[in-house]
Amino acid sequence: MSQDENKGTPEAAEPSVPARVWMGRGARAAISIPALILTAAFVGYAGLARASGLSLGETLLMTGLVWALPSVVVLTGGIASGLGLIPAAIAVALASVRLMPMTMALVPMMKVEGKTKRWQLVLASHFIAVTAWVYAMKNLPDLPREGRLPFFAGFGVALNSFVVCMTGISYMLVEQMPPVMAGALLLLTPVYFLCSLWGAARLSADKGAMVAGLLLGPVFYVYLPGLDLLWTGLVGGTLAYLVTRFMRRGLA
Repeated sequence: MSQDENKGTPEAAEPSVPARVWMGRGARAAISIPALILTAAFVGYAGLARASGLSLGETLLMTGLVWALPSVVVLTGGIASGLGLIPAAIAVALASVRLMPMTMALVPMMKVEGKTKRWQLVLASHFIAVTAWVYAMKNLPDLPREGRLPFFAGFGVALNSFVVCMTGISYMLVEQMPPVMAGALLLLTPVYFLCSLWGAARLSADKGAMVAGLLLGPVFYVYLPGLDLLWTGLVGGTLAYLVTRFMRRGLA
């Protein structure tokens, strides 16, 4: 029996729920502790953007379109340092490579064969960042397949819109905020990401990869600055996979 057949009860209970209802439920679900933590981090980013000389419009545009906070910070740093367009684009692309496996894992979960259009999945994938991904991987399997894509779309649009609005308000008020507070708010997100990913990890390899990343991250930051995130993920993930596979073979 497939996973979707195992979860047939919700589909039988709500066979005709329209997409707009699922979107509304997703939007309501965006009102959560993770969303508040992400918003607090973007409040800190608003201070960075203003100190880097970005205008309000540029800050809001980057927040809404780039969306993933590490990529936004990388792009802002590149603009502030006078980095050219092509090097800045490469830096942002490298910072966003981590989102590709997340997208590959989540998009098939939202697809309904023969019904879901490709452009719908492309639009929904824009909202895939760590906060939305962790929430979706934990909650979407409990929903009927027809409701997953509109639910996630409502969640992503609501979260993105709220963060953009709060970033704009923070940009205008950031001069009244102590710099230490702005920096502390910016650091809330990675702490939350780590705790959420650890709690959502279902395989020992996932937790092993996080431990390896924590150990290897500072090393690559010192010896390979600029590419530290890429190499930490590549080496840490590979080591975790190999060690876990070796242990499974030993127990077999």
